[in-house]
Amino acid sequence: MTTYFFVAASEKFLTVEEPLEEILKERIRNYKENKKEIDFWLLKNPSFLKSSAFLDLSKKIPNTPAAVISTDKKFITFLKLRLEFVAVGEFECPNSEINDPFKVE
Repeated sequence: MTTYFFVAASEKFLTVEEPLEEILKERIRNYKENKKEIDFWLLKNPSFLKSSAFLDLSKKIPNTPAAVISTDKKFITFLKLRLEFVAVGEFECPNSEINDPFKVE
């Protein structure tokens, strides 16, 4: 099993109101320079948020949700501090409800 960590908010907040694109571009550049594999992904309307473990969290996200997921807990902690108004969580996959962490609705 793999543990995934995430920040989630409305798609509009993450992709329009916050400088997430800049942060992700810089991170990609840094990974390329250091020959490191990408371990984070931006998902619009991720299915994992519909699992029973995240029902309460999903209700707090207005409109269409989006999430940045990663296997790097430190990166998600950095995003939480940088973006402030996001929900955070983690899950192991595969599990009884989440077979594909990258599935979107």
